[in-house]
Amino acid sequence: MGVEGCTKCIKYMLFFFNFIFWLTGGVILGVALWLRHDPKTSNLLGLEIDGNQAPSTFYISVHILIAVGAVMMVVGFLGCYGAIQESQCLLGTFFACLVILFACEVAAGIWGFMHKDTVSKEMINFYDSAYEKAMSQAKLPGTNNNQEMEAVHAVLKVFHETLNCCGKGKGSAFFTQFTDALGMTQLCPSGVTSVDCHQRIDELFSDKIYLIGIAALVVAVIMIFEMIFSMVLCCGIRNSPVY
Repeated sequence: MGVEGCTKCIKYMLFFFNFIFWLTGGVILGVALWLRHDPKTSNLLGLEIDGNQAPSTFYISVHILIAVGAVMMVVGFLGCYGAIQESQCLLGTFFACLVILFACEVAAGIWGFMHKDTVSKEMINFYDSAYEKAMSQAKLPGTNNNQEMEAVHAVLKVFHETLNCCGKGKGSAFFTQFTDALGMTQLCPSGVTSVDCHQRIDELFSDKIYLIGIAALVVAVIMIFEMIFSMVLCCGIRNSPVY
């Protein structure tokens, strides 16, 4: 025999929310692994020019998300087991873990909001450096060695074919297509539209960052309910005559 009345109802509600929390952790882990291995982002973030690797800020965020998802699954299981067993020790540990996770999530959310455009800007700058090197060769042939320019062209080819874009803006897109037609460059993929790569890069990473933000908001709401229910249940167990 354990807790009775409203406290028993709280017990099963806490178990239900913890089960949802555990499932959410699994979903976040799955989404983070998808973001880590998504062909588009993997192709772009694995590029390198003159020994300079593509910006890794996005991957840092994804790796943090993977860790959060794994921890959520462990904590969710701990909460489910503690609720069913009506263990004050497990519930207290669960509450402490939730407080730490919630604080980390709030801090990460603030940091993410302040730097939400950083990933796109870094990738745009990386693309621009490769594009300008390629176009300087087209304007001044012989100014760069073939090995270096082959590397630059390979980087731009990945950008253009992955994102179906060309150039830094509409004007540069038309200009690059024109130089391709004259045989001065070979940068734009065949049949590409005049969509510039700045727009495509911004769309790609902005959509994924919003996905991360929505997941974090859902988790935060669940965590607030869980903290309330775990404290109420813990107090109910302590005041129960059975214990």
